[in-house]
Amino acid sequence: MSEHELIHGCLRENRQCQAEVFQRYAGKMLTVCLRYARHRMEAEDILQDAFIKVFDNISNFQFAGSFEGWIRRIVINTALKKFQQKSFKDEAIGIDEGYDMSLEPSVYADLHEEELLALIAQLPDGYRVVFNLYAIEGYSHHEIAEMLGIEESTSRSQLLKARRILQQRIIDMQKIAV
Repeated sequence: MSEHELIHGCLRENRQCQAEVFQRYAGKMLTVCLRYARHRMEAEDILQDAFIKVFDNISNFQFAGSFEGWIRRIVINTALKKFQQKSFKDEAIGIDEGYDMSLEPSVYADLHEEELLALIAQLPDGYRVVFNLYAIEGYSHHEIAEMLGIEESTSRSQLLKARRILQQRIIDMQKIAV
C-alpha cells in the first residue's frame, strides 16, 4: 500500500492503515525518542504519545512535505514537552574555562555509533536535549530557544557544556583503551 493510500486510510480511522503507519515508522522514531529519553521505557512512552498525536492530527498533514518528517516533528515536540514538564532549565548554565579542548581526529574515528549514542544519553537532560536539537536535528539556537522557552545564550551554553562533557568522556574512554 502506498504512503498516500495509508494516510487516506488513517483519515478514515482504518485500524489496519494506522497499524501499517506505526509499523513503517515506529523503529526510526523510537531511535529519535531514545536520544531524548533517559531509558528505553521512557522512550517508548514518548513514542506512544507521539503516535496518538499523529493519528489525532493526521488531518493537518498537507501532503506538501515528507510524511516521515511530519511524524518526526511530532515525535520531537512530544519529547520536548515531556522535558519541559521536568523543567531541566534549572541546570547550571554558563561557560567554564577550558571548554575548547582539541582532540586528535583518530580519537573520533575509533568511536562507534552505539558508544556515541550511549555517551549522549548520559548527558544531563538540558544538555542532551539541546545537543540533540542542534547537532543531530539541525535546529538553530534561535529555534531551540523558542521551542524550549529559554534564551539563545542558554542554548549555546548548554551545547558547549554538552560538547565539553562528551569530549572529556571520549578522552577518558581512550585512556582506558590504551
